[in-house]
Amino acid sequence: MNFAASVVSWSTRGLVRGTSLLTTPLRLDEYLALANPLWAVRDLRGRVEAVLPETPDATTLVLRPGLGWRGHLPGQYVRVGTEIDGVLHWRMFSLSSPAGARDGRIRITVRASPDGTVSRQLAHRTVPGTLLWLSPARGGFVLGRPVPRRLLFLTAGSGITPVMAMLRTLAARGRLPDTVMAHSAPTRQDVIFGAELRGLAARFPRFRLHEHFTRAGGGPRARLTTARLPEVCPDWRERQTWACGPAGMLDDVERYWDRHGLADRLHTERFHPVFRTADGGGGGGRVRFTETGVEADADASTPLLAVGEDLGLPMPYGCRMGICFGCILPLVHGRVRDLRTGRAHGEEGDLIQTCVSAAAGPVAIEL
Repeated sequence: MNFAASVVSWSTRGLVRGTSLLTTPLRLDEYLALANPLWAVRDLRGRVEAVLPETPDATTLVLRPGLGWRGHLPGQYVRVGTEIDGVLHWRMFSLSSPAGARDGRIRITVRASPDGTVSRQLAHRTVPGTLLWLSPARGGFVLGRPVPRRLLFLTAGSGITPVMAMLRTLAARGRLPDTVMAHSAPTRQDVIFGAELRGLAARFPRFRLHEHFTRAGGGPRARLTTARLPEVCPDWRERQTWACGPAGMLDDVERYWDRHGLADRLHTERFHPVFRTADGGGGGGRVRFTETGVEADADASTPLLAVGEDLGLPMPYGCRMGICFGCILPLVHGRVRDLRTGRAHGEEGDLIQTCVSAAAGPVAIEL
């Protein structure tokens, strides 16, 4: 985006904010959105301008975000909303684009899950021109400043996405620091951004890429574990490390760094919460949904969201990991346990996050 366009963009944002109070019952940006959804500041939208296949099950969507977009740091994620059969569904995706791209566009790379309604919709059924809802960029899985002199990236599957944003940002500056990257995928063809990663390794001598294929030779092969880390990266102890991938991989990595007293050198990104065991004060119970009269027994580790869905109830939800607050419902009585911390809490009338709360004794939820 050139300087003149930037001035116009910021002036427009200021005008929208300054005059919203004068336009009732609708805000000014709501009127503007009728003409162009990307002009809305508060209800942020993005228009798909290109759809780029990466692998058979992964697709990159190139988006033109609206005026409310504030940019992102490489490694952050964004919540994306898409309408399916008249219902707006939200999911989180890491941004795979470099920070501060001149054309003002951003990218998300979506891997379609076999049972993922939203991921399959975005990866396989989205076309240029589609409008998606967006949240501001969030997350602390970032390089920070100054960038460490020696880096180690450990990724698997779609966990490559936030790291790719980091690599693209560094490469755009014309240099990469001393960097080792170890990435796991079923086959060479399944490596998201595979050709680009290999191109970076050829272009930057200090970027060393190690690819591990779990279906090498057509048969199953063990995933890359920390047991092989000293072989892949002998000086791993001296590097700041960013890891993103399946839960089992991250559990292995976190235990390994803890065991060596290096937890402060490790940065991980999880897109599913880590559920804790009970710390006393209730081990599950009878869950009743007061408006529908439906009830069922639930154990101490099953989220109330899953309990309601198993009963066929129209449970509100969003990210399913306790970030977006799209699943909150009023607690009528009883106590619940936060599955992220293991702590029990709750009083009548509290709004609880059903995706990360389990029954800590008999519970009644308003639904």
